[in-house]
Amino acid sequence: MMASNARGTQRNTPSRESFGILALLSLLITAPTALIIRLLEPELVLPALSILLFADAAIAALVARRSRRNIMLWDIAGAFTLMGCAAAIFGEPDQVALLLGPSIESHPDAQP
Repeated sequence: MMASNARGTQRNTPSRESFGILALLSLLITAPTALIIRLLEPELVLPALSILLFADAAIAALVARRSRRNIMLWDIAGAFTLMGCAAAIFGEPDQVALLLGPSIESHPDAQP
């Protein structure tokens, strides 16, 4: 037989601060992602998205460290990290080289 709590159950309700931080992190991921998809060539999207997700993971981790009582932010930082790793894995090294620097063919010291 189950005993009921006569005083009522106390639930862990998220605070307004949590919703504000979640909205901010959502904005930090959706706006740059839309720009990345629209402005970059298709082969550069995954490396750029990977860099964006790692940066958002770092921001979420810093915010989570500041507010010690909210474990949800650590989960979000971990999710951003995993998505960044997945984008990096699905991208190819040549795509990263195109995104981060000039190609070898256009380098003045390149041998023909």
